[in-house]
Amino acid sequence: MKNRIALMLVVVLLVSSGASVLAAERHETLIVGGGPWNPATNWNPLYPQRTSATIGLVYETLFGYNPETNVYKPWLAENGEWISDTVYQVDLRTEAYWSDGEALTAADVVFTYELARDNQLPYTPIWRQLEEVKEISTTRVQFVFSDPSYQEWQIELYTRPIIPQHIWSQIAGDQLLVVANDNPVGSGPYKAGVGGSDRIVWDRDDNWWANDVFGQPQPKQVVEMIIPENNVALGMMMQRTLDLSNYFIPGIPAIKNAFGLSTWFDDAPHMLQANTAVLYLNNQRAPMDDVTFRHALAYAVNPEIIAERVFEYMVPASDPTGLFGGWMAYHDPDVAQEYGFGYNPEFAQQLLDEAGYIDADGDGWRDLPDGKAMSFDIIVPAGWTDWMESIRIIADNFRAIGINASPAFPDQSVYENRMYTGDFDMLINNYGANVSGSPFTYWNWIANHNIHREQVTEGNFGRYDNQELFDLIVEFNKVLPMTAESLAIASQIQRILLEDMPAIPFWQNGMWSTTQSEWWTNWPSEHSPVGYPSTWGGYWQMGGVDMLINLRSTK
Repeated sequence: MKNRIALMLVVVLLVSSGASVLAAERHETLIVGGGPWNPATNWNPLYPQRTSATIGLVYETLFGYNPETNVYKPWLAENGEWISDTVYQVDLRTEAYWSDGEALTAADVVFTYELARDNQLPYTPIWRQLEEVKEISTTRVQFVFSDPSYQEWQIELYTRPIIPQHIWSQIAGDQLLVVANDNPVGSGPYKAGVGGSDRIVWDRDDNWWANDVFGQPQPKQVVEMIIPENNVALGMMMQRTLDLSNYFIPGIPAIKNAFGLSTWFDDAPHMLQANTAVLYLNNQRAPMDDVTFRHALAYAVNPEIIAERVFEYMVPASDPTGLFGGWMAYHDPDVAQEYGFGYNPEFAQQLLDEAGYIDADGDGWRDLPDGKAMSFDIIVPAGWTDWMESIRIIADNFRAIGINASPAFPDQSVYENRMYTGDFDMLINNYGANVSGSPFTYWNWIANHNIHREQVTEGNFGRYDNQELFDLIVEFNKVLPMTAESLAIASQIQRILLEDMPAIPFWQNGMWSTTQSEWWTNWPSEHSPVGYPSTWGGYWQMGGVDMLINLRSTK
């Protein structure tokens, strides 16, 4: 421990204070890091690789969603409801207007969606279920569906930015995804400011329409720093030149109190949960195609050791279902109890012995039932140090029960190519397991029917084939949330996933958030769960703006 703290002190001394990042006074400026990794080049709300905070700070959604409280907050919408099985009605706030003073009306909402109907945009597939978006009045919109996907619509409500018709109707269809939009006109609380190679700056719009509705955000300026190394972020936190870090920083639990740093929870697990880390098994390769072998792997690993040694109890081991946060509303504890798994290496060895996976040639490693040798690689990207250490522990656990498994660390591009093409034995991944307003996103990522392709990029990387489960996940998507029917289907999905174990959830990755209160207080925490302390792309409308509203300057 002394060596670790000494190293951190050295890091602090090595961090250069550099040029000032401030345009506003320091006590009016919030400095954050962990969201963007590259300088700002694009503020186009239609372009997937836009500057991350564009959605939330500049462009707004109909609803906000707080993943910690699992609560939807009317935002541009004053309310929304299903008025029939196929019609969702939204009433917009009469106060809303664009940053250039033009009123934000139902015509803008209709335009936003019809733009995707008439052009190939990332959200064009929604028109597979939409029939029409109707302007009933200047503040009322009806979404008319032919075959609604209720669960996905829950997520759509807080992810789709509404854009101004009077601006974007002037842009040709073939330019919609090309234009950089470097002077964006939005409805949000901030405007794009002057940035640089190491920062992205957002200036508060003091004429934001919602100042009298939600309250004015307190920072006059938000500066997103682009920090190349986690230890540099830690040094900036200690120097009080960074207010909020959303980087994974080892050692925080040991030193946070001594250096005046805070996390969401005072004690373990310290961090909120952001996604589930899953061990994908290649179901197309023997013996991963054997459900008994897959179950043995699940029982062989002690995820508590990963939570302790790798993450220092900043994150917890996963529930056997992989669910967490708001998804737990669908969690069936009886199914988890009856079909779930836990660390039990003796039972894992019993399963393997009974299935014929024994050491046939006396070399110390179990062989296939036909006597052939078996060995496996577990892969994660090189440089992802927390995952690298995690799979070393997983490999050690497998080797302890006689399974010859080794960790391997290809470059990220190679890792992803092998994942998408099925050229792997086992790997850790979490790309589609991020917190959302419905567990549909997690289940559809773990097990979907898009497996008969040369490249599988939408989850189910292990190419697990179970049409019954695929149908249940689709059926879940087609029923209203939190009804007896949706809960019953959710229970069946959890049971099949635990019975078949196509992939194994082992731990929850953290929504890494460390704060210091030299300049700003009233951070979101377990003691004051208002807002969500994340600057990651896609999270500003999930409580991030609420955080800005509720912060208080120490001056």
